[in-house]
Amino acid sequence: MELTLDDLLAGRDERVRHQQELQRRYPGSTLVCLTVIMPGNVKRNSRSLIVAGAALSALVARFGSDILHIETRDLPTGFEAFLLTPLSREEAKRAVCRIENTHPLGRLFDLDVIGKDGAPIPRESVGESPRKCLLCDHDARWCMRNHTHTREEVQARIDQLIEDYVR
Repeated sequence: MELTLDDLLAGRDERVRHQQELQRRYPGSTLVCLTVIMPGNVKRNSRSLIVAGAALSALVARFGSDILHIETRDLPTGFEAFLLTPLSREEAKRAVCRIENTHPLGRLFDLDVIGKDGAPIPRESVGESPRKCLLCDHDARWCMRNHTHTREEVQARIDQLIEDYVR
């Protein structure tokens, strides 16, 4: 299903509302939010669900008995998961960065630890460098802003990562 910009923005707003509700229901806990990095206007497909399943498995394996609550939402705007843990935000952020940095599909995971103010905690706050581009050694945000690579190049790299993982 192709989505419009309005669909994507409404989905993001709903995710933020849900995050706020979870933070109210579980005061004193740390919220981890999972989404899948999937460029373009189709966010839910067989490839994104493979990535989502791998990310969810990695989160459960890492946090294990430190999970207070976990829930998933499989939406047209993409798969989402929310995990609450008693770990500090810094501990949780280090853990999700390690998953993103070491899992074969980790570059396609968007694992955010949500701060008290509702904003994601930056990687740099725990000594991590910004995420690298899928195709080169530049900062991913720099390549996105400058349209360094075509959508086709990025999609081909994503497809290759997923294909290698599935094999």
